[in-house]
Amino acid sequence: MELTYKGYAGKILRINLSRGKITDQEIDNEFARLFLGGNGFGIKILADELDPDVDPYSPENKLIFMTGPLNGTRAPATPKYIVQGKSPLTGFYADSVSSGEISAELKFAGYDGIVIEGKASRPSYIYIDNGDVEIRDAGDIWGRDTFETQEMIKEEVGDADVQVAAIGPGGENLVRYASVIQGYRAAGRCGFGAVMGSKNLKAIAVRGDDSVEVAMPEEFYEWVDTMVAEFKKNPGTGKVLFEMGTPAIVNVANGLGVFGTRNWKEEEFEGAEDISGERLAKEKLYSRGSCFSCPIGCVKVFKGVYKGKAVLSEGPEYETLYSLGSCIGNNNLDSIILMDRLCDELGIDTVSAGVSIAFAMECFEEGILKDDEVDNLKLQFGNEEAAIECLRKIAYRDGIGDLLAEGTARMARKIGKGAEKFAINVKGLEIPGHSPRGLQGMMLGYATSTRGGSHHDSRPTTEYGVVDRTTTDGKAHLTMSIQHMTAVGDSLVLCRFTERVYGFTLEWNMEHDAQPEVLRTAYVDMVNLVTGMNLSLKELVKIGERIYNLERYVNTRMGMRRSHDTLPRRIMEEPIPDGPSKGMVASKEKLNKLLDEYYSLRGWDENGIPTPEKLKELGLIKEAEVVKTLE
Repeated sequence: MELTYKGYAGKILRINLSRGKITDQEIDNEFARLFLGGNGFGIKILADELDPDVDPYSPENKLIFMTGPLNGTRAPATPKYIVQGKSPLTGFYADSVSSGEISAELKFAGYDGIVIEGKASRPSYIYIDNGDVEIRDAGDIWGRDTFETQEMIKEEVGDADVQVAAIGPGGENLVRYASVIQGYRAAGRCGFGAVMGSKNLKAIAVRGDDSVEVAMPEEFYEWVDTMVAEFKKNPGTGKVLFEMGTPAIVNVANGLGVFGTRNWKEEEFEGAEDISGERLAKEKLYSRGSCFSCPIGCVKVFKGVYKGKAVLSEGPEYETLYSLGSCIGNNNLDSIILMDRLCDELGIDTVSAGVSIAFAMECFEEGILKDDEVDNLKLQFGNEEAAIECLRKIAYRDGIGDLLAEGTARMARKIGKGAEKFAINVKGLEIPGHSPRGLQGMMLGYATSTRGGSHHDSRPTTEYGVVDRTTTDGKAHLTMSIQHMTAVGDSLVLCRFTERVYGFTLEWNMEHDAQPEVLRTAYVDMVNLVTGMNLSLKELVKIGERIYNLERYVNTRMGMRRSHDTLPRRIMEEPIPDGPSKGMVASKEKLNKLLDEYYSLRGWDENGIPTPEKLKELGLIKEAEVVKTLE
C-alpha cells in the first residue's frame, strides 16, 4: 500500500559501507500506521534483519539514524533524532536520542532515516545533499575532535549551515560509551559513537531544501499556537527550564535525599548548592538558546574558569552535574563545566564516564585498585584533577583509561576481588541521577528498561512531586503506561520535556480532570493533524505497546531474561544511610513482586518473554512464531 500519510519524506536511505552501495527503501501506509516512525521504524527493521548473535562491532551490526513524522514541522519541542542498534556497552538492542537540527535537515533532504551496515575500507563520512548521497574520504579529519570535525566538513562542502553528526577520539578508539555529537548535543548513551568508529564512519553530513507537508495545515497551525501558549504558561516549561534548564533538579533531588553521591554510597551531597542550577544561572550563564521548533528555550551555555583558563560549554545538564559532580564527590563547578566540554569534544558519554570513574575511585579507596593500576592518579573521591585526566585517558584508551572505557560491568569482571558490589549499572548501562531507592517506581523503571540504566524508557518526573515516591503501589501499571508514552514519543520524535504539557502517559490528561480541555487529546491531535491517520487514543496506546513489546522481543532473542531485570547490589542491599530518604531501599523482594505484577500486566511469561498470544494480539505475527522457540 503506497504512502498517503503526510509528515513523512517517504523514504529510508540504505547504505552498505563495505560495498559502497546506496539504495532507497520506500515507506508504505501499513508500516507507518503500525510503527509510526523513529524508534518504531528502527526496531521493526532490526527485528526483521539483525542477527541476534552479531557482535556490536561487527560490520553486520546495523546503525540506524531515524526521524519521526513531527520532525521538520512546527510541532513544539520536536528537534530530536534517534540512533539505534546493538549496543557495545550492554550487548542488547538499545537506542539513544539527541536534539539537533539534523533531524529536520534529513527530512528536508528527502529521508525519514538512514540504515547503515558494513564497514568502510578507510575512514569515511556520508554526505547527503538533498537526494544526492556520497561516501567521502575522511582521512584528514580522522583523529579530530567532534567540533573540529564539524567545522572541517562544513568548510569542505562549502556550506556553513550543513548539519553534521560526528564522533571524536572516543568513538574512533571504541570506547564502549562513545557518543555521537551534532552541533553541541550528544546522543550519548549506549555507545553508538563506538559503533560508528567500528565502521570507519567519522560523520554524517546533511543538507536539504524541501519542507514537510502536514495533513491538516490550518488546524495544525492553530493547534501549534495553542500548544506554544500552554508551554509558556506551564511553570516547568515556561519558567524553570527556561531560567535554569535541567540543573534545576540538583537542589530538588538533594532536598529529597535522592541525589546519588560518592558512587551511591550516599544520596545527600553536602556540596549540592555549589553545583546547583541556581548557582549556574546566577554566576556562570553565558548565553541562552533553543532547539529547532521549541518554545521552551532550555539550552544554556555556561562559562567556567578552571585554573585560570576560561571554558565555554553547552551544559552541564543535570545528569553531568550528578555523574561528574556528586557521584565522584566533586563540588568544583568550574571543573564540571570543563569536563562537560571535554566529553563533548572527545565524544564520550558524561554519565557512563562519571559513574565509571566513581566506581574506580571507590575501588581505589577500598584498596582493590593500587596506585600503579590507576597511573598514580590518587583516584579518590573529590579529586577533580584526577577525573579530568581520566576523561582524556578514556578517549584514547591510555593506561587506566583502557579499563575505564569498558564501563562498570566489564570493569568489575576484570578487576575481580569483590568489586562487582560497587558497580552501579543495569544491564551494563550506568544509571543516571534518579534514585531507584528513593523513587520507588524507578526500581522497576530501570529494571525493565530496554536500554538498562536509562531514565528515558520509564520516567522519574511524576515521582518528583506528582505521585507518592515512597510506595510501590500502582507502580507496575504506571511504569507500563509511561513506557507506552515514551515509545510513542521516541517514534514521533519528541523531547521528553513535553510530558509536562502533553501528559506523563498517553492517557494522563483523560484521567486527570484538572488538565485544561485543550490538552486532553494532545498526543492524538499532534499525530492526526500531521499524518492524517485519524487514530483514536486506544490505537495510539496500542502503537506504544507494540513498539515496546517488539523491543523486548528483540532483546529476548539476544538472550535477555528475568535475571537481567535487576538492579545493582548496593541499591538492593544497602538502605540510604542518611538524609530525608534514610532507610529507603529497592530490595530484591520488592523488585520481584513488582516484576511479577508487571509481567502479568504486559502479557509476558515469568521469564520476561512476551507470549505468542500477546505478540499476535499486537499484530506481530512473525515474531509470535519465533518467540515460541524461546520459551
